[in-house]
Amino acid sequence: MSRQPTWDMAQSIQGEMFRTTAAQGGLDVQLVYFRGFGECRASRFVSGGEGLGALMSRIVCRGGRTQIGKVLRHALDESRSGRVGALVFIGDALEEQIDALTATAGELGLLGVKAFMFQEGQDADARHAYREIARLTGGAYAAFDSAAPRRLAELLAAVAAYAVGGRLELERRAGKGEGAARLLLSQIG
Repeated sequence: MSRQPTWDMAQSIQGEMFRTTAAQGGLDVQLVYFRGFGECRASRFVSGGEGLGALMSRIVCRGGRTQIGKVLRHALDESRSGRVGALVFIGDALEEQIDALTATAGELGLLGVKAFMFQEGQDADARHAYREIARLTGGAYAAFDSAAPRRLAELLAAVAAYAVGGRLELERRAGKGEGAARLLLSQIG
């Protein structure tokens, strides 16, 4: 339930990802979310902000434990059946064993799927795990504050640009002075 304010914020800014990639042919996104005790679901792939916004508007946050492992395993399964340009995870906590998460992250890295782990708040265990997952996949980690939604919007736009145009697109954006693109470039493998 701690995620509801950030969920609402993400819902309002997610259109930036699609605007960022429109000139490059667009972006297909699958929403994977968990809540409660054991509920973890994945949507169909959608190609526009309206579709993702509609999916997000039907979801209400509920209390429970983190299920990051299920999200990582889902991304692993998806990457074995088709191209996954990137995994974006937005969270604030960690209640799972880091060894199991990093094992799956290592498998994702071997398949070339970079995880971009964005943390709201200052939880030290989450920070450690999110950074390690990002490192093992060749992705990136960044923290943000829900009081500054522009930061999350910029990070999501930079990941979308990477998913569609790869490292070269991030380099182009960094060259134009985009701070989020520079941050991600400084970390990705």
